[in-house]
Amino acid sequence: MTLTKTEMLAQANIASKNTLMETLNIEMIDFGEDFLVARMPVTPKVHQPDGVLHGGATAALAESVGSFASHIFTDTENMFVRGLEITANHLKSIKEGFVYAKATFLHKGRTTQLLDIRVTDEADNLISICRLSTISLPKKK
Repeated sequence: MTLTKTEMLAQANIASKNTLMETLNIEMIDFGEDFLVARMPVTPKVHQPDGVLHGGATAALAESVGSFASHIFTDTENMFVRGLEITANHLKSIKEGFVYAKATFLHKGRTTQLLDIRVTDEADNLISICRLSTISLPKKK
């Protein structure tokens, strides 16, 4: 049975309960054949001491959306996904509103995946550029 887009996003968001994603209020909001989009509110909960979005929260958003993207496009009956490495270049600060992370595949191999994740604000200004590599490993029977 194939899930609808709404059902797939709902499942991803339900899977985030009692995790870092729930703590940071990260929500998966859109996906297509080779991308996934998540959003996170920018509130004092994700600020650094001087009142702007913490780079670690941005990296957590990027890794969350990238890992979920790899998970969605992987045979999860037989495989599981883990992050290998993430890099983040923070280009602009933001104090409030939402940030959006769009993960797109640069490489979608059977074992390794490489994702480009662009984090933008509500006006589509680029906040951070991240790269995430993931690995798909067989589940033990």
